[in-house]
Amino acid sequence: METYNQLVSNRYLIGIGFFKIPAILPCMPTSPDTSAGCPIDGLLRMAGDRWSLLILRDAFYGVRRFDGFQQHLGISKKILAQRLRQLSEAGFLNRTMYQERPQRFEYRLAAKGVDLFPVLLSMSRWGNRWLAEPGNEWLQLRHTGCGHVSEPTVVCSECGERLTPARVKPLPGPAASAEDVRKLARAVKKSSA
Repeated sequence: METYNQLVSNRYLIGIGFFKIPAILPCMPTSPDTSAGCPIDGLLRMAGDRWSLLILRDAFYGVRRFDGFQQHLGISKKILAQRLRQLSEAGFLNRTMYQERPQRFEYRLAAKGVDLFPVLLSMSRWGNRWLAEPGNEWLQLRHTGCGHVSEPTVVCSECGERLTPARVKPLPGPAASAEDVRKLARAVKKSSA
């Protein structure tokens, strides 16, 4: 049986363009019923469909009420009610009654939802780059601190340097099981053969 250090050795590197990244990424759930093995998989299971992400986007824009979401998104009442319930139960939105008769609720971003802001910014940046004609973006972001239109970037929390695939080395975290690491190593090995 290989040790962890053997599994993450250079023999499992994948070349991508001019750089190499480890082929051992613990982003693989141990079974289809769990998302514990991968944070990306876990997020997608909780909020990965189109309507959920658009509801969260609109919540960042300041939409709070059912009618506002429905009007802006053009979503059916049934699907909207399901997604708002799922997002509230998953902790992305806080549901608060603002009217008793009939009962009406507001949906505000919870801390878990606010933490998705960088994800949605990155998706917006990608869309502006790949889906819009240059100079014809649907959305621009003005940084209120300096007043300039800004491009979202991902930077290192320690040194502030911009993070790019060439400058990041993914490593298995404490929750990654040795079995997940081995499964992915085998899959990568077969793909590169």
